[in-house]
Amino acid sequence: MYRILIIEDDQTISAIMCEWLNKWNLEAVAVKDFKKVMETVSEVAPHLILLDINLPYYDGFYWCKQIRKMTHIPVIFISSRGEDADKIRAISGGGDDYIDKPFSMDMLVTKVQAALRRAYTYSDNAYSVISYDDMVLDLERSVVTCAGNDVTLTRNECTMLSLLMKASGKIVTRAKLIKSLWVDEHFVDENTLSVNINRLRKKLGEIKDGEMIITVKGKGYKLV
Repeated sequence: MYRILIIEDDQTISAIMCEWLNKWNLEAVAVKDFKKVMETVSEVAPHLILLDINLPYYDGFYWCKQIRKMTHIPVIFISSRGEDADKIRAISGGGDDYIDKPFSMDMLVTKVQAALRRAYTYSDNAYSVISYDDMVLDLERSVVTCAGNDVTLTRNECTMLSLLMKASGKIVTRAKLIKSLWVDEHFVDENTLSVNINRLRKKLGEIKDGEMIITVKGKGYKLV
């Protein structure tokens, strides 16, 4: 289930959006403390953010810049400020789309679903992001994020983790991993894969407690 974070200070609008998105099998969460927006982004690890411009303390333009320092997940601005200058600033500042208030809930859901398809359906999308549990993998930057912490991966580590995350807890065979990493797997020592897996385990340990990758004897590996 995709998680949608709503950064909107009008509690009535926020509640309606949450209710409507939940009906479409989307897990909607609203920011409660606008002094701790980035902390909430880290905790929720959303797949998409709906962001108002007029907010307490700092506006949506500011928060979009902060979000872009952490992740490339889709951000859709929602605002009553319908001037072209605001829309241009929103998109050029890192936003993916802009919805004018007032808007219909059908339009909101359509925009959200379209953005999710673009970001997560096509593996060759340069904007592709993969998530599993509370981890988010940015394929473009080869960075994995969890609870506000991130670590940069090598090409091999990023490839292995993406396969494991896409498997969603199912076993990925050693043969499949080897084939994805090396063009001619016939010349690869079995220990080479083990070394790469152990390096990935160590890096994941820097951002998340507990072992994430387990070995399934005689078969391969999977995420827990």
